[in-house]
Amino acid sequence: MMLEKRRKPVITPDDIRADLDRFSRRAFLRGSLSLGGLAMLTGCNLSTDSGVDAALKAILRFDDKIQAKLFDPARLAQTYPASAITEPFRFNAYYPDWQVRGVPDDWRLEVAGQVTDKKAWTLDALQSLPQESQITRHICIEGWSQVGQWRGVPLAVFLRKIGADTRAKYVKFTCFDDYTTSIDMASALHPQTILALEFVGKPLTPEWGAPVRLRIPTKLGFKSAKNLRAIEVTNSFAGGYWENQGYDWFAGV
Repeated sequence: MMLEKRRKPVITPDDIRADLDRFSRRAFLRGSLSLGGLAMLTGCNLSTDSGVDAALKAILRFDDKIQAKLFDPARLAQTYPASAITEPFRFNAYYPDWQVRGVPDDWRLEVAGQVTDKKAWTLDALQSLPQESQITRHICIEGWSQVGQWRGVPLAVFLRKIGADTRAKYVKFTCFDDYTTSIDMASALHPQTILALEFVGKPLTPEWGAPVRLRIPTKLGFKSAKNLRAIEVTNSFAGGYWENQGYDWFAGV
């Protein structure tokens, strides 16, 4: 694995109480908090009952500013041994499994925005770049989580390869079905954020996001967009499928 297990302590309610009092109490996710809420950007350990209790008791309402304050580009999400991988791993998407998207015959990963090299990328070209592996927890906004293994190109490596302006604020991702999501540049450059090409040691299949998906363990699962077809570097917040419906949360907003 590319990264050793994080050793920082679990975030407790006391760690963020001052921030909760200081910032506005805007409703988060329309008033609900999932198991992943606190873990998304802090890298909390939710593998124990005490970690879960601390997360659920800490926040009933959450604010983007708090996440920006807590986010540390050098802080890693917890990694796990191979023995912890969940089998079978749960399929999740905003559509049912019978609507899984196949890979278009002419697939290319398009590049746009503030980059110097805008040529489209083939799967072979992506596979020629340095690869990293991680065993991390996928945390769903619905409140469940599972441990999986992904391997792919660090997004930071790819962005530098295409001459992306890393001073830009955001990176937007668009999928086959026009699903979109956006992340801030600090999250894009995080060492655990990858363009995943493999899942549990095998090339991605359509249900897991073939031919390439974003994998970002420091955020909730809906940010790890599947079936990517385009990446755009921009200074304008482009939103996304869920963000445009009010689920707007990531560091740096």
